[in-house]
Amino acid sequence: MPAGTLYRGREGMWSWVAHRVTGVLIFFFLFVHVLDTALVRVSPEAYDNVVATYKTPIVALLEYGLVAAILFHALNGLRVIAVDFWSKGPRYQKQMLWTVMGIWVVLMIGALYPILGHAVREVFGS
Repeated sequence: MPAGTLYRGREGMWSWVAHRVTGVLIFFFLFVHVLDTALVRVSPEAYDNVVATYKTPIVALLEYGLVAAILFHALNGLRVIAVDFWSKGPRYQKQMLWTVMGIWVVLMIGALYPILGHAVREVFGS
């Protein structure tokens, strides 16, 4: 690459960024989860109020996002392991990323109804 040009990342760079972002999102979820669970010992009523807010359609969308982040992070982590420990891994990292993305899309479509079906039933009363 000629001097002075910006690095234009390809699949490897974007998967690296997505892996870091999903890792941070999962960490923050776990942090909030520990805090809201600990709230039960401080004030059971406050805990019940917090849990009641989790039964909204917006939180169902956030749960779907959480599943998406965890699933991508896990699948991409397996790809990273393969790249690092398989002698042919670096040669096939692009194909493995697209395989991970395909599996991720299929599983996310499969998770759509179980996770968001609750939100739809809440909104439309079915």
